[in-house]
This record gives sequence, structure tokens and C-alpha cells, in this order.
Amino acid sequence: MSKAREGSARPGTGEARFAAYLNEITSELGHASRAASARAYCTGLLLPGERKSVEPMAARIEPARVQARHQSLHHVVAKAEWDDVAVLAAVRRQVLPAIERHGKLRYWILDDTGFPKKGRHSVGVARQYCGQVGKQDNCQVAVSLSVANDQASLPIAWRLYLPEVWAADPAKRTKVGVPEDIVFATKPAIALEQLRQALADGVPPGIVLADAAYGDDCDLRAEISGIGLTYVLGIRSATTVWAPGTAPLPPKPWSGRGPRPTRLRRDAEHQPAAVKDLALGLPARAWRKVCWREGSRAGLASRLAAVRVRPAHRDTLRYEPWPEEWLLIEWPKGETEPTRYWLSNLPPRTTLKELVHRAKARWVIERDYQELKQEIGLGHYEGRGWRGFHHHASLCIAAYGFLVAERCLFPPRRQFLHQRIRTPALPQAFQPRGAAAPP
Repeated sequence: MSKAREGSARPGTGEARFAAYLNEITSELGHASRAASARAYCTGLLLPGERKSVEPMAARIEPARVQARHQSLHHVVAKAEWDDVAVLAAVRRQVLPAIERHGKLRYWILDDTGFPKKGRHSVGVARQYCGQVGKQDNCQVAVSLSVANDQASLPIAWRLYLPEVWAADPAKRTKVGVPEDIVFATKPAIALEQLRQALADGVPPGIVLADAAYGDDCDLRAEISGIGLTYVLGIRSATTVWAPGTAPLPPKPWSGRGPRPTRLRRDAEHQPAAVKDLALGLPARAWRKVCWREGSRAGLASRLAAVRVRPAHRDTLRYEPWPEEWLLIEWPKGETEPTRYWLSNLPPRTTLKELVHRAKARWVIERDYQELKQEIGLGHYEGRGWRGFHHHASLCIAAYGFLVAERCLFPPRRQFLHQRIRTPALPQAFQPRGAAAPP
């Protein structure tokens, strides 16, 4: 690429880059006035301010015409018909090349996040687990898929989880504008749909990461393998597996009468074990200290072990055992029992250090949600409708995507420190002024 073309592709100032970025994103909205309002909305999301709902953003963007600006912002986010999927695809096209400056995409991260609500009329609000408060509460929950490498990450899919009480109530659905084709789906089912769509869209595949809310779903694990993806998924301590070298019993021998038995079996003496029990029985030599990345003050490390096991979930309904997988276990020094568990279908030759590095890469999604909520205002939308909830989230992700792309203009902090400002070596005969002469 020539310097002229390179310069035109990446304008020199931050303001020019932001304007060019928004022009690409908002071109998906179709109408010129709608695109202008969306650009203003994204600008408002990035401006300083404690509240990123429509009215305070309008006051910051255009203080002399607050009412008029309020109407245009409200219309584009709550009323205008535009495609969230197309906008998120445009964000992806703009941001992924910047992320890939620091290496190819390695991870697809599934997660959900909650938004506490006081009332019960906003779409999808129900009493359910809310991660933001750490307990059951009145909230909305959305499921997301993010892509990442070891330096940066970006949400690329977003959908509200609609509880059964909402999905089965035509009056409530109509009032908040839930589309007719939206039916009840569990969070893992929504996540699987997002994975399939990302593959169909040609997103570079990565290792699927998720916590135990998804990893404990055996059907989801099987489907992820079935579509050709690898994973490292959290599981709970009570999840059962067949210990190394064991498997369910084969079908009963055929007696010669009736249908030939085909299902796997268990009996009183032949049962799978909870992963916690298996971990407690591992020998001391199975555990190793592993460091997976540099923290702000020191390397992050813990004591971990990995063994090959077979999942046991509903295997008595199967004709053959589940394939062997890795069981990864974390037992930090000083703890009375293991604290975390993962299952992974990565190849048998995968090293313990690689398994740990992949499992621990999920932390970036916590950073994304923190910044999206605290800096961008992801949870500040005050409308009640399905369309507004998703439009607001799409524009928040668009605004956040610009920040991600800007950060990717610079080398990673560790690389910068090690390569750009490395302390020069002192001359061999150097002696500080005032120091005593060597004997």
C-alpha cells in the first residue's frame, strides 16, 4: 500500500479517525438523518459524564437545543428500524484488523451480564441471577459473544435473554415490541446460535471459552465440538466424569430374545465420580505451579493439574462413551480444596501450561463489561422496548470498538517496556560519583 493510500485509510488525528470510523458504521443505518443521529449518540457515549441516557447526552452534545437533540437521539435508538446485526458486523470489519495487528484471534468468549432494574415493565425483566449484584434480583440479562487475542477483545454478538414468563405472554411481548420470531431459548441455546452465526459470517475461529453456567451444559459442549470448534469451558465441582482409564459399562449381552441391547450401563459398583472427588484423590506429583500472565505487580500463578477423563452426563442414553477430554483443576496453595474446574476438547498432546493459558484468557470479558458499563453507559438505557435495548447496546459496542481500535495503534505495554525503554547496559569500568574505589 502506498503512503498516500495508507494515510487516507488511517487519518492522522483522533478526531478524524473517529469521524471516519463512525461514517463506516452508520452507513448501515441507511437514512442520512438517522446516521447523523447515530453518530451523535456514539459521541455522547464517549463524552465525560456520569449518566449516558438520552437526556443528559443531549444536554452535553447540544446544550443550546437540548429538546431537539433529545428527540433525534431518542428516535434513532428507540424507534428507528435498523439492523443491529449489520451495525455490529460493520464494527467488526473496522476493529478486527486493528486487533489482529497484535496477533491472530485466538478466543471466542461466551458470557452474559445483568442489568438491575427497579420496575417490572422493561423487556425481559424478571427475578433471576444478576452477576452485577452477585445474587438473584430483579434484572435484565443479555448473552454475548466476544472475540479476542492476548491483547484485545471485542463483543460481536448481543441478545437479550427473554425468560419464559415473557416469551409466553402475548400482551407483554406486544407492549415492548418483541419480534414474532423470538421464542424462549436458554442462554446456552442463544450462545450456540451466536457461535453458528459467527462461523457463517466468516469470523476467524477461536477456542470457545465460558464459565460453568455454559460449560456444565453437556449438549452445548457436544454441539460446539460438532461444529468443529475447540473449547475450554468451566464446570462445577459436582459435575461427574469417568476417572482416567475408566468408562461406562458396555451394553448387556444379548439373550437372543427381543431387541439387542445397545445402551451403555452403570451399576452400584461402577459409577462416575464428581470432579471434586477425583481432584482430592490425585497424587501430589500431579500438581504443578503454573504462571499464565503478568499482572500489574507480579506474575499470576497458581497450582494446577490436568488429567484425561470422559464426561458422564446422560451417557446411559448413549451407544458409546463420550470422547476423552482434558479435566483442568485449580487448587491454589493455602486453600482447603480445589477452587475451579474446566473441561476441554483440546488435543491430547496439549501441555498443562497451554491449557491454563487458554482457560485464564476469559478474564478479558470482565474488562469489557466493566468498561462498557462504567465508561460507555451500557446499562444506562431507560427505555422499555426490545428495539431500544438492542439499539443502545449496538451503539455502545460501536463506541467501545473505536476505543479498542485506538489502543491497538500502540504496542502492548509489556512489549513497550521491554523493547522501547530498556535500560542501557553500564560500561564495564563505570563507578558512580562519590562511590568508594574498589579494593
